[in-house]
Amino acid sequence: MTTHRSSRRRVRRAFTILELLIVIGILLAIGGLVLVNILGASEKADVGNARLQLQAFEQAMEQFRAEMKRWPSEDEGIAVLWTSSSLESDEDRERWGGPYLKKPAPKDLWGHEWVYRQPSEVEGLEYDLLSVGPDGEEGTEDDISVHEGRVGEDGSVDEDFGDMDSGSTSGG
Repeated sequence: MTTHRSSRRRVRRAFTILELLIVIGILLAIGGLVLVNILGASEKADVGNARLQLQAFEQAMEQFRAEMKRWPSEDEGIAVLWTSSSLESDEDRERWGGPYLKKPAPKDLWGHEWVYRQPSEVEGLEYDLLSVGPDGEEGTEDDISVHEGRVGEDGSVDEDFGDMDSGSTSGG
């Protein structure tokens, strides 16, 4: 009878394989939920940082325009915001007062080159500057543009924005 009691105690002290598998499954499910939430927050932070970079580009573009009396050409690109080497003429290199950005930023947070077009494809705006986003393809929903909030769903400049902007973009 004593042998039967001691073997029973050993069985009660140990977990069964099924119980261990259930606990592991629960831990994996909780870990998966936490990971999904962390990755979602990281993606939102990257988009926010890209928007901040675009704002810095816009300010640098305005400084460039004030000094050079023009927007950077498409051939010069945004590199003229941190180096004068891509300027098209010696006269422009002498007038250049940059760098307009503290650090060169030829690529966005996802490692893709910024898309710069001058003149803009949007009537009423002077240039396009955008990040193609995480997918690396232009024209998809994850693109981040300096025009966000300025261009309507139909691709034209919103009337309210156009009224505010008409004085600041003329003559470029």
